[in-house]
Amino acid sequence: MDHQTEIIFTILGILFIHGLIFYLVSRKSRANIRGKHVIVTGGSSGIGLWAAIECVKLGANVTIVARNVKQLEKSKEQLLALKIREDQKIEYRSIDLCSSYGAVEKAFQEIEETVGSIYMLVNCAGMAICGTIEDTSIEDTKLMMDVNYFATLYPTRFVLPKMKATKEGIIVITASQAALVGLYGYGAYAASKFALRGLAETIAMETKHHGVSVTLALPADTDTPGFERENKTKPEETKIISGSGGLAKPEEVGRKIVHDALKGSFFSVLGLESWVLSTLCVGMSPWSGPVLCILQFYLLGPLRLIGLLIQWNFQRIIRNCAKEKERSTDK
Repeated sequence: MDHQTEIIFTILGILFIHGLIFYLVSRKSRANIRGKHVIVTGGSSGIGLWAAIECVKLGANVTIVARNVKQLEKSKEQLLALKIREDQKIEYRSIDLCSSYGAVEKAFQEIEETVGSIYMLVNCAGMAICGTIEDTSIEDTKLMMDVNYFATLYPTRFVLPKMKATKEGIIVITASQAALVGLYGYGAYAASKFALRGLAETIAMETKHHGVSVTLALPADTDTPGFERENKTKPEETKIISGSGGLAKPEEVGRKIVHDALKGSFFSVLGLESWVLSTLCVGMSPWSGPVLCILQFYLLGPLRLIGLLIQWNFQRIIRNCAKEKERSTDK
C-alpha cells in the first residue's frame, strides 16, 4: 500500500469514527407507551386520528377527544380494529375544549377514572380561517384563538401538575409552519400558532427537570378535512405562496409526530422544506442534540440569505396579484 493510499484510508477512518460518535451521541431511545394512556384531542379525523392510530399500533390505551359524536364513534371503530392487546382500552369523549377550563378539567378527570392516568397528551385540535387582517372578522379572530390556543392550553394545564408529580409524561403541541413565519392571509391564524410556540417553549423550560417531555409539531399543509375548509377562505396570494410546498399525507404527519415525541424531540417536522424553516427560525428553542445544534450553527448564516430570497419571492407574488386585481377592476 503506497503512502497516498494510506492517507486516504486514514482520512476515511477518521470520518467514519467521528460519524459513529455523532450517531451514538445523538441517538435517542424511544419511550414505550404500551399499556399507557394516551389522549389525542382533535382525534376524530385528520392528523389527530392518524396520531391515535399510531398510538394504538404501539399498544397504548387511547382516548380520542373531539366534538362530533358520530365522527368519534366511527373513528373509535377504526381504532378498535387495530388493537394489538386484548385488554387494550379505546375510548372517546365529546368535549368542547375551548368552552372553559372547568369543563375540560371535569371531563378529563372522568376520563382518567375510566381509562387511567394520562401518560401522553397529543394536542391536535385546531382550525384555520384565512384572510387578510382587515378581512378577518373579530369573531373569527377570537374563534381561532379559542380553538387553536385555549383548546390546547386547557388540557395541557390539566395534565401538567400530574406529570410533574410522577416525574414522567409527554406533551405534544401541534402548531403549524405558521408558528414560525407570518404569511399573507394567515395573520389571525399565525398569531394563534405563534402563541402555541411560546407555550411549548415555556413548558419545556418549566418541566424538563421534572422528567416531562414537550414536542412542538410544525406540520406543513396536510390533506385533511380542515385543509379543505381552509381553502374556501384562502386569498389567491396565500394559495400561491403556500402551494409551493405540496400537500403532506395525514398518516405520515401523524406517525412522525408520535415517534418524534417518543424520542423526546422538541421540534417535529416532516420534509426538507419544514426542516429548513425550523432551522432558520430555531432562535432560542431548546437543545436539539449535538448533531442538530452543530448543523444549525453552520447553516444559520446561509439559510438567512435563502430566507431573504424566499421573502422577496413572496413579495413578488403579492405585487403580481395586486396588479392583476387592479386590471380586473379597470375592465
